[in-house]
Amino acid sequence: MRVIVLWALVIVLCYSLQTSLLSFINVNGFSANLMLLMTVSIAIMRGHRFGVFFGFIVGLLQDLTSGNFFGLATFSYMTIALLFGNFSSNLFREQALLPVISAVPALALHYLITIVFLFLLGFPIDLVNFIRNDFWPPAIMQVILAWPMHRIVYLLCEYSKENFNLF
Repeated sequence: MRVIVLWALVIVLCYSLQTSLLSFINVNGFSANLMLLMTVSIAIMRGHRFGVFFGFIVGLLQDLTSGNFFGLATFSYMTIALLFGNFSSNLFREQALLPVISAVPALALHYLITIVFLFLLGFPIDLVNFIRNDFWPPAIMQVILAWPMHRIVYLLCEYSKENFNLF
């Protein structure tokens, strides 16, 4: 029970940081996405099953609190966790460089899912302008925050494994 409370506190703390502190550090309204970084790190560390479950939880939290299209973040995080969790089966999972390298492709896939969804709903999309002005500043922030977030997830997974025989 304590490990679930610990993970829930970390999720709430990261989401609080994402929506409060990181919203002041934004470029054109876009900032770093800690929930996406956490989902990718967990999918890499623990595989696609736990990653998809975690992506569902944090995506649902983000969908419930943001007021945007309900289910879009949940679908996006679950898809990203499935892809990165499947690719991580042949890799050394505790490697620190892997989440840093995967931060930009995960963000690109998240934006791609969002753009395709908005395009299917009939919203006008200027893809060249988006890539030039709105994609790269959050991508740089994702790369900067990827290693600290992966380190937090790694320490939590190790703590859960040692003290509670989980994972």
